Amino acid sequence: MNFPRLQIGHMTPKVPIMQGGMGVGISLSRLAAAVANAGGIGTISGTGISVAEMREHIRRAKKAVNGTGYIGVNVLFAMSDFAEKMKAALEEKVDFIISGAGISRDMYAWGREAGIPVLSIVSSAKLAKISERLGAAAVVVEGFEAGGHLGTDRPMFDILPEVVEAVKIPVIAAGGILTGEDIAKALSVGASGVQMGTRFAASVECDAPEAFKQKYIDARIEDTLLLKTTVGLPGRMIANSLTDSLISQDKLKISHCQNCLKNCSHRFCLLESLFTTVNGDVENGIVFAGARVNEITDILPVQQIIDNLTEEYERTLKLKKSLIS
Repeated sequence: MNFPRLQIGHMTPKVPIMQGGMGVGISLSRLAAAVANAGGIGTISGTGISVAEMREHIRRAKKAVNGTGYIGVNVLFAMSDFAEKMKAALEEKVDFIISGAGISRDMYAWGREAGIPVLSIVSSAKLAKISERLGAAAVVVEGFEAGGHLGTDRPMFDILPEVVEAVKIPVIAAGGILTGEDIAKALSVGASGVQMGTRFAASVECDAPEAFKQKYIDARIEDTLLLKTTVGLPGRMIANSLTDSLISQDKLKISHCQNCLKNCSHRFCLLESLFTTVNGDVENGIVFAGARVNEITDILPVQQIIDNLTEEYERTLKLKKSLIS
């Protein structure tokens, strides 16, 4: 029993699983290549790294991929270097580019000219239809359960059927996907595939420091919370000393503003806090995570994660078939 085949442009991965782009420094070349080699679609986060560093990670990932494997880049529209990063990724001939935190008409035109699929992260049928009309090759429907910045307060499985009905391009379900049973449910609703971030963050090959991964393993259900960040959107993260300070204080000291965002509240430095985390201090930096992070109990190799998901998916379908018969 096999997964249905996902196709986005030229990409036909062995399993319909896309790894979410997680910045800063969480999903770089090592994680992306591991996911691609395991049969999924690997994503490098372009957030918080220079254009030169992004180019280097794309090249490393491509070199590390065995045979046919797909590597793309997540470039956030909200970042001030969005256009520069996107054009550099196209020049490096990535397999795809995915973007969220806004929509740019130009990015679809650039992708079309380069012959590279551009995907949009959306949180409503309306945004999905706009993305399709502008030229998106697929849309990723991200629900309230996702880690990081959120564009909706609605559960993913409430939004998913509306988007599937609204567009003809492939729809990828994201936010709260953790098991093969979740994948089976998403595909049964009409999704062509899924995107997973939190589960892959707790993997051996994840580029994050070990302290970050351990924070995931130690998380309890009551440890995740939503706080509005300088982007202007709520972000789902794990509670720590920094979140305590953000809750109790109106503004935190910024040592040096890098003008990384097109629009910033300057209440604290989001990029600085993410750098703190990737440097190993998970108490005084932001640790983004999905709502179900507490269900993760071990740090596994990416191939084992994919194998487990496949087995869980097949078991779910067999159980469903036996119940029907």
